[in-house]
Amino acid sequence: MRTFIREAILLQIGGISEKLEFPENEELTKAFEKWRAKPYALTVPLRIAALRGSVPPAWIKDFMQAQGKRMKLRVEFQGSLRGIISELASALLKERLSPQSIMAADLVTVGDSWLDLAICGEMIEPIKNPEQQEWFNRLNNRWKVHLRRDHNGQIDPRGEIWGVPYRWGSMVVAYRKDKFAKYKIPAIEDWEDLWRPELRGKISMVDSPREIVGAVLKYMGASYNAKNFEHDVPGGRNAVKEHFLMLQRQVRLFDSVHYLKAFGSGDVWVAVGWTSDVIPAAKRMSNVAVVVPKSGTSLWADLWSIPATSSIPSDKVGGRVRGPSPLIHQWFDFCLQPARATPFEQDVFPGASPLFLPDNMLDNTDKNVSIQGKSTNAFETTPVREGAPQFDTNLVAGMPPANILQKSEFLEPLSDKTLLEYKWLLTDMEEGQGWPSTLWQYLKGIRETFKIAPIRGVR
Repeated sequence: MRTFIREAILLQIGGISEKLEFPENEELTKAFEKWRAKPYALTVPLRIAALRGSVPPAWIKDFMQAQGKRMKLRVEFQGSLRGIISELASALLKERLSPQSIMAADLVTVGDSWLDLAICGEMIEPIKNPEQQEWFNRLNNRWKVHLRRDHNGQIDPRGEIWGVPYRWGSMVVAYRKDKFAKYKIPAIEDWEDLWRPELRGKISMVDSPREIVGAVLKYMGASYNAKNFEHDVPGGRNAVKEHFLMLQRQVRLFDSVHYLKAFGSGDVWVAVGWTSDVIPAAKRMSNVAVVVPKSGTSLWADLWSIPATSSIPSDKVGGRVRGPSPLIHQWFDFCLQPARATPFEQDVFPGASPLFLPDNMLDNTDKNVSIQGKSTNAFETTPVREGAPQFDTNLVAGMPPANILQKSEFLEPLSDKTLLEYKWLLTDMEEGQGWPSTLWQYLKGIRETFKIAPIRGVR
């Protein structure tokens, strides 16, 4: 009997689907049919290394219930996007892989501003045949243009898809309403307000070169993705440097880790950062307003990407020996279902669903367009859990208002020529004005290691 069963298993694994019968032994035929109908506890693993605080807990619970016992899900949370990139890079440099490394995971979180580095550094691999998947068809053209890259990480309409978005957000400015009222300071509405003399030394900001320079470019009426400061920015590159150095004197602290701590303690009255950081902090405080600058802002996205495990020789990486888990596309599809937007819409979780990013933001000329039935022009109070403080904001369901969103943009990879413009600005920064001395060395180290552009949003 065992011999027949072993042969039947081999036949089924080999892809033979016809019904097996044993005409000379009816009892054996019945026994085989009974065995074939019996459910076995065969599990399929799926290991995910996610950015801490980026995945609503309900997603994990709901996905496990949907998949049932056949799936063995393992979700690990990492402290920062920079840390994830660092660990992926470390595994490549060591050319050695342990099962505990996140390089051995099926999926990792990669920020869209890190995507070019991850691709060019061969840390991740492209997603195969996304056009055949239902989740891909749910993404509008805006996403497909942003995520289709060549092997240098540059946006390319003929490139491959290297990541799947699962949430997005924007840069915002938070300010202390109590301090502004006490000193009769007008409310912040746009980037230009950061240059007010009365706010000198009262601002904290993330230490991202792209965001800092981007704030200067937006203040001057240019794009975050301006390629040539002399020709693309009103006033030219000398004016950019002048306003850049002025902003440096205004900001007390450039630090992506501690900028909100200084804001919460009252050491500064204004904090400039990503919604993923600012919104949870604002909910814990009182007398706070969170504003999307009316001239437009930068957008960010968290993506699922596949680590390039196959590039590292190893026979001890568990489920990654033969490629990523077959469940990755089911996870992508799950994350991009309309029901997954609920935690964002109900303001339970910071961010917004990729399904709600307008396709042609720059072509939307209706200033009064609404998002999901809500007005986008009102400065409204965002409801939070019962008994918790509320804060004023012009965000709508976690997103910038439509009339501001149409003037906002994702950060695109910089060309070598544009990188020289950034280096020219950064290397001339004044000492002792809150700029972390380790940041440029960190970015320089990335550049020397991978021989590619390091200047990015470092969320």
